[in-house]
Amino acid sequence: MPLWPVYTGTNAPHDGIERLPPPPPWRAFDGGPLLDPPDAAADRSAVSPDRVHRAETYRATEDTVQLVNAALYLRRPLLVTGPPGTGKSSLVYAVARELRLGPVLRWNITSRSTLHDGLYSYDPLSRLYAARQQAAHQAAPQETGPEETGPETPDETGIEHHLRLGPLGTALLPYARPRALLIDEIDKSDLDLPNDLLNVLEEGQYQIPELVRAARLTPDGTARVAADGTGEAVPVVRGQVRCRAFPFVVLTSNGEREFPPAFLRRCVTLRLHRPDDGHLADIVRAHLGEPDAYAQELIGRFLDRTGAGDLATDQLLNAIYLARTSNLDTGSLDQLAERLMPHLGQSAQTDVF
Repeated sequence: MPLWPVYTGTNAPHDGIERLPPPPPWRAFDGGPLLDPPDAAADRSAVSPDRVHRAETYRATEDTVQLVNAALYLRRPLLVTGPPGTGKSSLVYAVARELRLGPVLRWNITSRSTLHDGLYSYDPLSRLYAARQQAAHQAAPQETGPEETGPETPDETGIEHHLRLGPLGTALLPYARPRALLIDEIDKSDLDLPNDLLNVLEEGQYQIPELVRAARLTPDGTARVAADGTGEAVPVVRGQVRCRAFPFVVLTSNGEREFPPAFLRRCVTLRLHRPDDGHLADIVRAHLGEPDAYAQELIGRFLDRTGAGDLATDQLLNAIYLARTSNLDTGSLDQLAERLMPHLGQSAQTDVF
C-alpha cells in the first residue's frame, strides 16, 4: 500500500499514522519519557455527540486531503482559512477520528489569549490554601492528642498539584502518536500571539519555570502534572517538555487579518472555498440523508445567493432540517428559509429569494 496519503478523507478509521515516514531531519524531535496516547473516550467533552457527528460527516475535498498529508509528513501546523461555515474547525475532528489520534485538544482564541494560556496555568492561591490546611493538620495532634486525629490528609503543597497543562502544552508532551490540536480563530488574537507561537511550534518544546525551580528539591526532578482534557497526571522532568511525535495542529482563520511572513512560512496553508452543488449535496447527504426535491431546490437557491454575499453551510442545513420536520406548507417553508439564510453581516429584511 502506498504511503501517500496517510489521511484519505474517507472517514474510515485506520492505523495509517503508523506508516508515516520519518520526519525531515530539521523536524525530528526526541522528547521523553515516551507516553501512550489517551483513549479516544478518555476526554468526555471530546466525544460529545456534536463533535462525534462533525467528525463522521465531514466531507474533505481533494485539495484538503493533499494539504493535510503535507502537514503530517512535514510535521508542520496547518493554517486553514476560509469564509465562515466552510468546515474549518470540523477538519481536525475528522482527521483525528480517521487516524485514531485520540481526543482532540481545543484552544479557543480570544483577544486576551496569550501563549502562557495555551501552555499551562498555575494557581498560587490554591497552593497557599493547601499549605495552610497542611500546617493546621500537622498542628492538630499537639492540641488534641494523636488518638483524636482523623485520617491522614494527603500532602498537596507541592507545586505540581496546582499546575495544569493547557491544550498546546498537552499536545507537545512526548506522546508515541501525534495528538490533534485545534487552535480556533487565531485571527481574533492579540497581534503578538502568532509571533509568540513561532518558537514553540518550531522547537516543539517549552519550559515551566516553576517546575525548573522545584526540580532541585526532588531526587529525579520529576513532577506529575495534570494534562488538559483527560486530567491524567503526566511526568514532566526538570520542568522541560519536548514532543516526540509532533502534534497535528490546525489553526483556523476567517481571513480577518494578515499574519507575519515568519509565521506563514512555518505553516502549511489550506484555503477552503464555498462548496459547489455536488459537494453541497454530499454534505447534506452526510448530515440529513438523501436530499429530496425540496432540499435540492433549497441547495439551488443557496448557490444562487452566494454570489451576492456570504452564506454558511449550516444555514442551508438548518433550513433543510426544518423543512423535513416542521410539517409546514411550501409557502411557509419558503418564508422560513428566507429568514434562515440571510447574507451574513446584512439585514435579513433586505435578502429576498
